[in-house]
Amino acid sequence: MATKNPSFKIILGSSSKAREQILAEMGYEFTIMTADIDEKSIRREKPEDLVVTLAEAKADAIVQRLLTDGSLEADASTTLLITADTVVVYRGTIREKPTSEKEAREFIKGYSGSHAAVVGSVVVTNLVTGKRYGGWESAEVYFLEIPDEVIDNLIDDGITFNVAGGLMLEYPLTLPFVDAVVGSADSVMGLSKALTEKLIKEAL
Repeated sequence: MATKNPSFKIILGSSSKAREQILAEMGYEFTIMTADIDEKSIRREKPEDLVVTLAEAKADAIVQRLLTDGSLEADASTTLLITADTVVVYRGTIREKPTSEKEAREFIKGYSGSHAAVVGSVVVTNLVTGKRYGGWESAEVYFLEIPDEVIDNLIDDGITFNVAGGLMLEYPLTLPFVDAVVGSADSVMGLSKALTEKLIKEAL
């Protein structure tokens, strides 16, 4: 299949398999770099501000690494760095990755028969011009009742500890209990296709 970006390179600044899958589905070729930042040290009151700030911090960390190892000077072709972040908002409270089994259980029990908002950012940095373009999208996820044994299985699998709010929409154990998604499913999974396309065009 022909790649959509023969004239420019893309670096995906994320270790998320879901984001990797979404960007590949969009038809882009890319390499992966991960940002080692202390997300807990970055706080914002509004979820929209928090996810954009975190995506920018990830981009800053990766740019610094590229500068340190001399990769930026050596490569004159246009390269776009894509970073992203996602949080879940439940009853007005921002939820990031659960840090304990107790917290993960509380998170998932809360969603049962209820709903939560997912707020996700995308930031695209042009590594040649230094210009940066960012934005955010939100979606609402409505859940059916989630049985206790399913919650136990989700926690035993350990998958809940790797995702914002302990919520992995596309996971086989979770999917049957999703009643409706208002907004884009790819945004809930961690990378809005429409927003990413828009920002790539702006950054080129």
